[in-house]
Amino acid sequence: MTALRVGFVGLGNIGKPMALRLAAADDIELTVFDVAPEPLAELERAGASVADSVAALGVRVDVVCVMVRDDAQVRDVLGELLGVTGDAQTVVIHSTVAPTTAEELADTAARHGVSVLDAPVSGGPMGAADGTLAIMVGADDGAFERAAPALRAMGSKVVHAGPVGAGTRFKLARNMLHFVAFTAATEAQRLAEAAGLDLKALGDVVRHTDAITGGPGAIMHRETAAPLAPDDFWYGVFDHVRALGEKDLGFAIELAEQLGVEVPLAELALERLAPGLGLPPTDPSRTEGEH
Repeated sequence: MTALRVGFVGLGNIGKPMALRLAAADDIELTVFDVAPEPLAELERAGASVADSVAALGVRVDVVCVMVRDDAQVRDVLGELLGVTGDAQTVVIHSTVAPTTAEELADTAARHGVSVLDAPVSGGPMGAADGTLAIMVGADDGAFERAAPALRAMGSKVVHAGPVGAGTRFKLARNMLHFVAFTAATEAQRLAEAAGLDLKALGDVVRHTDAITGGPGAIMHRETAAPLAPDDFWYGVFDHVRALGEKDLGFAIELAEQLGVEVPLAELALERLAPGLGLPPTDPSRTEGEH
């Protein structure tokens, strides 16, 4: 079987381990480019070829993976690729870009006969190093199939989310949850610190129990966010979640008031948990009685 010729541009904290996974794949012939010499040397030792420029890389490969810092750099790389006549007909943007960037670049690239996919990743440097990244892909079917061998060499969960742009929207929704949860964690730490608790021990417990229960993802099984009908299977499940959540949030807010700690996210969660789960708004008198 002929090896897929893949180029990789951008060998940073996540890009380098992603490229190393490609270099280790039996059915991929890898060429890399970066402005820093150290990661290029490491990739060369791993068996990759090194190109002198993005344009030089573009004429030697079939698929180009791009993992650079921001929208401006993504646009620069694509501009260099479109400026040469080569075999790179598929460009995969792994960088997390603005919501409309991938579609805009795909329109431009299509006039040059080049397909663009947006395929941001989740899992960080650790997931990149061990090949367990989640890769969320926006592409038409043909472009997805052309890039799939490279994507599957780098990630253990490759999701074809829809047309170009869907990968970025998928990643933004996932990371919104990530960083809202981080903010909630800082609120919980302030409460715990005011209560005289060990914050490192709290973190250990959170990581331990989230590994068992699935954390916020534990409620993410429905195919719609619409309100639930009373005879829906999930109604009873989420009504139980609501009851537990409102009770514990109420007690946490009561503790925060006693300690003089502001917990606005907890207060907002108490207000929005039920409708967010697809249930009717809770009678305020119920939660007031649980404080």
